[in-house]
Amino acid sequence: MPAAAAALLAVVLLLVSACSASSKAEEKGGSSDGKPGAAAAVHVAISPEDGAQDVPTSGVLRVTSEDGALREVTVTDEDGAEIPGELSEDGAGWEPSEHLANATTYSVAATVEDTAGDAVTEQSTFTTVAAERTFSTSWNIADGATVGVGMVLSLTFDTPIENTAEVRDSVTITAGSGTEVRGHWFGTQRLDFRPEEYWEAGTEVDVSFRVRGVEGAPGVYGTLHRDLSFTVGRSQVSTVDVDALTMTVVRDGEVLDTVPITAGKPGMDTWNGKMVISEKHEELRMDGATVGYDYDIPDVPHAMRLSTSGTFLHGNYWSSPGTFGGSLDTHGCIGLRDVQGGGDGSTPSAWFFQNSMLGDVVEVINSADDVIAPDNGLNGWNMSWSEWGAGQ
Repeated sequence: MPAAAAALLAVVLLLVSACSASSKAEEKGGSSDGKPGAAAAVHVAISPEDGAQDVPTSGVLRVTSEDGALREVTVTDEDGAEIPGELSEDGAGWEPSEHLANATTYSVAATVEDTAGDAVTEQSTFTTVAAERTFSTSWNIADGATVGVGMVLSLTFDTPIENTAEVRDSVTITAGSGTEVRGHWFGTQRLDFRPEEYWEAGTEVDVSFRVRGVEGAPGVYGTLHRDLSFTVGRSQVSTVDVDALTMTVVRDGEVLDTVPITAGKPGMDTWNGKMVISEKHEELRMDGATVGYDYDIPDVPHAMRLSTSGTFLHGNYWSSPGTFGGSLDTHGCIGLRDVQGGGDGSTPSAWFFQNSMLGDVVEVINSADDVIAPDNGLNGWNMSWSEWGAGQ
């Protein structure tokens, strides 16, 4: 055969081998027909095919091997960040363990080992579908925070979510104590997570947000991809007894103190139920117009929010000292004796403020009002566990 023809044939054979979706390991001392000394052919299949465009962010990417065991599969994005995945027990298949990002080119390298112990690597690239729109996700617990035993992780979305189960499942919460944590949707734009009972004091909690690439509604994808952790501090649950006009503060099973309070007057009764401190303010303006009442106090001291609708536990300097423990005198809030400016650290209000943290529980009993709605603040503790985990 002429030298030029032989060279051309060699190039063609090389190209065919490089573009093939299946590979054959270099033979050692024989053919691949199963005779002694032969290495069996291995076939690696990568989906989607090399060069594919508009690939869905989930459900398509997979690597399989019919004849050999996958030794390693690496999928990286344009910046070199690796996508985690799971290899089957028999080594025959690999799939990603999270969604891919939109409009991103990924590179796949799959290494398989044949029966003779030789390694073959297949490579491909593909690009995921672009999002028509994206939705953003916000949440209420800062990374590294220490919170009370009643803290609820609450996520809000800037657009209605239709694929609620898929979005819920893209959030993984791992508690050091092994406590089960479930999510519950309130409508289509709020998702809360909590355990069955209050957190155990001292629990370390890790949260993994893998909302990126999740299709929340047709053509609308999430973008959040990050991790955070928080710690549950000491246990503090305070019980407000409206009949007795007292609040008993219990920390780690021991009574710290019982202090006199005032609460909602008749017709403006304080909610019953378990409420979680979601905000703390040294001083806060309270304008009754927002809840239909005629008052405007520019400097309410030691204010701690208990509900979205405006229930606070706060200092009160404008009522007489005898009001606390003596009469109902608020528009629905829980009041503790204080001074204007909040500068007297010896008052019950200042003491409680200094000894409280976000996530602490305040439970109101014996009020004339109903139990607060579970979505009015971080107050999902007022819903049964079976209802909390049902549906959505």
